[in-house]
Amino acid sequence: MEVYECIRSRRTVRDYLPDPVPEAVVRKILRAGRWAPSSSNSQPWHFVVVSDPERLAKLAEIATQGTFIGQAPLVIAIVMAAGAPRPQLDAGRALQQMELVAWSEGLGTCFVGVRIEEQQRAVKELLEIPADYELITLMPYGYRTGQPSGRASVPRKPMAEIAHRERFGVPYTAN
Repeated sequence: MEVYECIRSRRTVRDYLPDPVPEAVVRKILRAGRWAPSSSNSQPWHFVVVSDPERLAKLAEIATQGTFIGQAPLVIAIVMAAGAPRPQLDAGRALQQMELVAWSEGLGTCFVGVRIEEQQRAVKELLEIPADYELITLMPYGYRTGQPSGRASVPRKPMAEIAHRERFGVPYTAN
């Protein structure tokens, strides 16, 4: 799939087929994250790959905002090293690349935030993540069950509302 089309067509997916994700595809997703740019090329990320059904079920119990991860055949926890200079920014860059590669392989995913401190501790304990590392998100991956949102496209604001030329407030127009 061409990159631009992948970006335009990618949707959030919360319903997955039970089919396992082949190791070759998992490695491709991980390499996409590994090759993401990072602040000062610090590469502060760690990716915890989870495919054990019992562990996935426990993660679904803990992450109450994303219980659907229990039906996914794969979850990758995005973890940032202690003291990373811009953990949210760098993690976002890595996980976006991982999402796009997954989409191009026929997989869907959905960012699952684990914001409650008690849940954060429980996930870190389950996955044996050091206490001083930052858990950014749990990303479930699985083959899509069909059209994710039920619609062909998601409405977007007009370009004139979000793009500016030379200075803020001057609508961008093509020359």
